[in-house]
Amino acid sequence: MSVFHDDLELDEALDEIDPLRHLMHQSDDDDDEPKALIPKQLHSVQGETLQLSFSGPQHLVEIALAVDASPGCGGIAWPAGEVLSSYLTKRGPDFVHGRNILELGSGTGLVGLVAAKLQLQKTKPTGTASVWITDQAPLLGIMHRNVQLNDLNSTVVVAELNWGTPLPPSLPTPDLILAADCVYFEPAFPLLVQTLCDLVDAGTGDAKETEVLFCYKRRRKADKRFFGMLRKAFTWDEVTDDPDKIAYNREAITLLRLSRRKPSSLQSRIQN
Repeated sequence: MSVFHDDLELDEALDEIDPLRHLMHQSDDDDDEPKALIPKQLHSVQGETLQLSFSGPQHLVEIALAVDASPGCGGIAWPAGEVLSSYLTKRGPDFVHGRNILELGSGTGLVGLVAAKLQLQKTKPTGTASVWITDQAPLLGIMHRNVQLNDLNSTVVVAELNWGTPLPPSLPTPDLILAADCVYFEPAFPLLVQTLCDLVDAGTGDAKETEVLFCYKRRRKADKRFFGMLRKAFTWDEVTDDPDKIAYNREAITLLRLSRRKPSSLQSRIQN
């Protein structure tokens, strides 16, 4: 009989049995009956197309989004992705104009597609891609489909990126990194941190530091372990200029801006 010394150990053991169990339940802090986090659906999500719209002060972004759970949970729309998409739209085209943008764990590609459409509101297509949406191989198909559905072939590149592995040489040095709903599978935590470090460090020496927007939904106590790992390499502040912040905070969703720790700070962390 196994003995667990704390809740985190218990979470880890349960994850080994069912890695995606927490995606279907509310936060561990809730004592009520578990409630589905996936949007209510009467049948399995497979081969459907959603029509989503996000509005800013003077502009509207409309996205046709193919969703399909067949390749995994990344093939559907998750709430943190919609929150980050909405925030980008509120910031408007000027926020993304002229920037190399890379989305991690893109799934359907929603956040990157919104960024690309905002860029096109500022400038005409040049034939040179400025947005990269990335994920593991099983999700590349649905990302390609969504790029085509939104007529973004000349602006958006779909690329395979496995966290924790060397960065493909084809990836650009990003000015802006976007990540939404990437905290869900504990064995991937150190791999995600490593990839974030690699991407930000690739831009070290540039005049402007790489910006990282990281949106996540708190689902379980074990998520704290991810932030314990992240703290060794990054600091963060909650984004406060979003008028919808109070509403999505009630749903346990948080939007953060990450900053890479300076070398002196990193050495202090290692020594401690």
